[in-house]
Amino acid sequence: MESGEDLNLAQIIQRFPDADSAAKYLESLRWPDGPVCPHCGESERQAYRLKTKTARRLWKCAACRKQFTVTVGTIFEDSHIPLNKWLWAFYLLCSSKKGMSAHQLHRMLGITYKSAWFMAHRIRYAMTQQPFQARLTGTVEADETYVGGKPRRSNVKNYNAGRPRKTGRGTDKVPVVVLVERGGQARSFRMANVTGENLAAVMRRNIEPSAHLRTDSFPAYKTLGKEYASHETVNHLDEYVRGDAHTNTAENFFSILKRGIDGVYHHVSEAHLPRYLAEFDFRYNLRTANGYSDGERTLRALMGAEGKRLRFAD
Repeated sequence: MESGEDLNLAQIIQRFPDADSAAKYLESLRWPDGPVCPHCGESERQAYRLKTKTARRLWKCAACRKQFTVTVGTIFEDSHIPLNKWLWAFYLLCSSKKGMSAHQLHRMLGITYKSAWFMAHRIRYAMTQQPFQARLTGTVEADETYVGGKPRRSNVKNYNAGRPRKTGRGTDKVPVVVLVERGGQARSFRMANVTGENLAAVMRRNIEPSAHLRTDSFPAYKTLGKEYASHETVNHLDEYVRGDAHTNTAENFFSILKRGIDGVYHHVSEAHLPRYLAEFDFRYNLRTANGYSDGERTLRALMGAEGKRLRFAD
């Protein structure tokens, strides 16, 4: 999966039929100039490969004398799942527009459901964008939605009484705010409460003051809009577009997010929601319309696996 290379699933499986071929590929990706010890960072005194009874690619540092493999210091560390199945899972999650459930990974990869669930969360962790990125510029849309909160039939009084169920603000759903740069990136955030103070903290950290802000008529945006070059709003009670004033780009992002959560994952707990948001942000920002193929998207996700560790207890 070199840059610009577009592979399908059949080619991925053919190219990485076993753990050894996957380990060689990850080594070339992580150490293009030769092995670097993840314990001491030594690269001048080259590490050497140890002979083992299996095909496992085990290295030893000539400086600190510690042993290591390509998985040390990455999300793959201490995993008993073969590395080629990890690469297949990366490709499946990166190429599925609305995500792939742990049950589907469990069936397709021949691993337990628990392993598939944990594997998917580690892949989402690799997709997480680094903090302190450049702020969004140009025309930026801000919007909020609410996910989850569907009560079980047995837990709802008078479920069949014909009363309309509450939606949106004031329910037990989890608020999610997205900032979308038209023609550029999207960044979504789980919010405790959608208040002016909470919105201000997120928007000031992620949007340049020179940007042109576009929102709906939610009152919390009114004061914030004065901090940007321009601020146009639309009142969704009687209009959706007025010139370039609209939040359709943000709504498109939410449509994909909700189809994924409602149709693929079905239930996402509030504690794990930020990782699911990172997954949808990642695929949106590296979408085909921006010139990224499935293979390039997978490569970018694999490059984010280094320096991250997620244990099951976490």
